[in-house]
Amino acid sequence: MVPELHKEKIRLIAFDIDGTIFSSEDIILDTYREAFLEFKEETGSNLELPSQEALMAEIGKPVKTIFKNLLPELSESNRDIISGKVLDILCRKIKNGEGHPYPDIKVVIEELYKKKFFIAAASNGRYPYIETILNVLDIFSLFHQVIVLDYKERLVKADLLAYYKKIYQLKSEEILMVGDRFSDWEAADRENTPFLYCNYGHAIKGEIPNFSHEISSFKKILEIF
Repeated sequence: MVPELHKEKIRLIAFDIDGTIFSSEDIILDTYREAFLEFKEETGSNLELPSQEALMAEIGKPVKTIFKNLLPELSESNRDIISGKVLDILCRKIKNGEGHPYPDIKVVIEELYKKKFFIAAASNGRYPYIETILNVLDIFSLFHQVIVLDYKERLVKADLLAYYKKIYQLKSEEILMVGDRFSDWEAADRENTPFLYCNYGHAIKGEIPNFSHEISSFKKILEIF
């Protein structure tokens, strides 16, 4: 059970990226198709492409978990090769204007920045992916911290919140986790921070056990703060 949101106590807002700020849903299948085709041409593999449903079910999880679930038959080194190809293709597509930014992202982030909140990213995605999205939306400079999983000290999203808590010397009640998937709820639950659930994202019915507050659009954050 995540705690209640006391807005007057919040100092740092940690944003998930995919499904909260930006959606890659309409380009993810083609991205994987291109990456798989490259891998098959290079290796002679008869690898089959996962369905879009299978891909979307994995979105929001740590990258290594995603590829282990999708491609359990491959070695980790080969999964990493495909993962790298997916990242490169995805970033290129986003830079070319593909994908779907949710409405009013820049307006909201700018307003929160003006109100002196610490703005941070809390995504299971890799740094180039996050950086590309934030740059395309022209908000990268407004983020005080973009820390990602390193699979050493930071293995899951909750470790990102723990890092922010330590670096900024914050209490749990002073951090707000904003996101759309179970991994976002799970991070908030472990670190005992409030959780703002974005119900317009990628979650399926019943995925989110509970939340501190729920919004139907990103702009509604400004109704809270």
